[in-house]
Amino acid sequence: MSINIKKGERINLAKEAPGLRKAAVGLGWDANLTDTGAAFDLDASVFMLGEDGKIPQDEYFVFYNNLLSPDRAVKHLGDSRTGEGSGDDETIEIDLTQINPTIQELIFVVTIHEADQRRQNFGQIRNSFIRIYDRETDTEVTRYDLEEDFSRETSVEFSRLYKKDGEWRFQAVGQGYNTGLQSFVDKYV
Repeated sequence: MSINIKKGERINLAKEAPGLRKAAVGLGWDANLTDTGAAFDLDASVFMLGEDGKIPQDEYFVFYNNLLSPDRAVKHLGDSRTGEGSGDDETIEIDLTQINPTIQELIFVVTIHEADQRRQNFGQIRNSFIRIYDRETDTEVTRYDLEEDFSRETSVEFSRLYKKDGEWRFQAVGQGYNTGLQSFVDKYV
């Protein structure tokens, strides 16, 4: 049974999903009807951080232009340019057994491509969520539905997967920013 969590809440994956090795992170959203004149293109990205809170090398930033981490543990399945349809719009596969031992945290962010030029923000997005499920059993472990109304924000740090006492834990963050992907790159590189 899936655990729905709220902003700031966290779960211990070792306790809630014992034996979880091959996980997937599904992200989804729907665009409201707007008069911006342009389609919405949301992009999911993962920053794999070491103890210092930085990526150890550029390839540990997994996104639409770098679909696979160097340890082959994190694989982005590609960019959905429309977000149309129900269910996950973008998926990131994670093999928890393959993650480089120096990696202590994975940050999941979603940004709106060309948000300023297209006059778009997360206030025009609805039904946003992130979920983790077991790829081997197709069983959802946890889900976080973004309930905030981000009327100015163009990017959101959705969640983090981090290691504590040798166990992976998941935290719903839900922090909006009025910046693009480059600001996260500047923060974590």
